[in-house]
Amino acid sequence: MPNTAVAEIDSQEILIANGADVLGLIYAHEEDNLILHQRNIAPEFFDLSTGIAGEVAQKLANYRRRIAVVGDFSDIDSKSLRDFIYESNRRGNIFFVASSEEARAKILAQVIKPS
Repeated sequence: MPNTAVAEIDSQEILIANGADVLGLIYAHEEDNLILHQRNIAPEFFDLSTGIAGEVAQKLANYRRRIAVVGDFSDIDSKSLRDFIYESNRRGNIFFVASSEEARAKILAQVIKPS
């Protein structure tokens, strides 16, 4: 049975600035599914040339965990970042959504998706 528990982290701090930070979150929470807010992610994450986003996505895939990031992603100018967000939302280890409710729905839809 998949772990459908979801923890929403309510913090004003940056929680993910590099790949190691996501491992810290994984080990700090027993839930396989976490909801963060855009403010919890270092701005460098959204500059794909830093490699942080790819590293985080890979660690989430390796550890079979999911993170949903709640924020406003509608005004992104970078085509590569828009593509990354689109593909991430499609694959299901990291989601970029507008609300906590949408985050929970996306996570649960991915967790209980038939094989």
